[in-house]
Amino acid sequence: MSLRLAMWSGPRNISTAMMRSFGARPDSFVSDEPLYAPYLKATGLPHPLADEIIASHQPDWRRVVHYLTGPTPNGGSLWYQKHMAHHLLPEMGRNWLDELTNAFLIREPRAMLMSLIDRLGDIGIQDTGLPQQVELFRYQAERTGETPVVVDSKEVLLNPEGVLRQLCERVGIEFDPDMLAWEAGARETDGCWGPHWYHGTNKSTGFAPYREKEVVVPPAYESIAQECEALYAELHQYRIR
Repeated sequence: MSLRLAMWSGPRNISTAMMRSFGARPDSFVSDEPLYAPYLKATGLPHPLADEIIASHQPDWRRVVHYLTGPTPNGGSLWYQKHMAHHLLPEMGRNWLDELTNAFLIREPRAMLMSLIDRLGDIGIQDTGLPQQVELFRYQAERTGETPVVVDSKEVLLNPEGVLRQLCERVGIEFDPDMLAWEAGARETDGCWGPHWYHGTNKSTGFAPYREKEVVVPPAYESIAQECEALYAELHQYRIR
């Protein structure tokens, strides 16, 4: 039986690099934000390429859920599903998550906020994915009686092999050294939004070294930044180190 590993991230994280890492394994199949089209169809948000995304990808969340909880498309033993937590709208339900192994990818909020504002302009707390990540984390902890796996992007960039080894162990698979490097370029499994968002990742051949950044959040977003920091702290304490 294959493992369906759902990695719930927020935007402007290393989520695409993580997808590349798992996609480099010979035993895996990867899916790129499969709930994005249903999210855009339901919200009507003017994201870049929104119409193309809805037209090119399955916009019915029920069909997406049926697909995500089915057999691995390539018959492999691992299905890595890259998700944005804010794409999981309330009406999409939660019970089907029980058929997945759910983990969480987080990033220091202020750097994430500034990167997101740079791409989308005016944003709210829901656009960060952090409220949804915390909701899902609590749901999983209560359902399973165990602490869900949390990965912090900073820890990954500081020690890719060490963190990935622990991640694999926690979810019940063997670490594969192929996860540490990949070929540059786009993938057939990338969403149609890849050309807009994945410039840096498509040039990469591995995880970039971590670099501390000086970040100053505009006063108009300070209250959101503080909310994000409180949510982030709840998850950060459980991160793989």
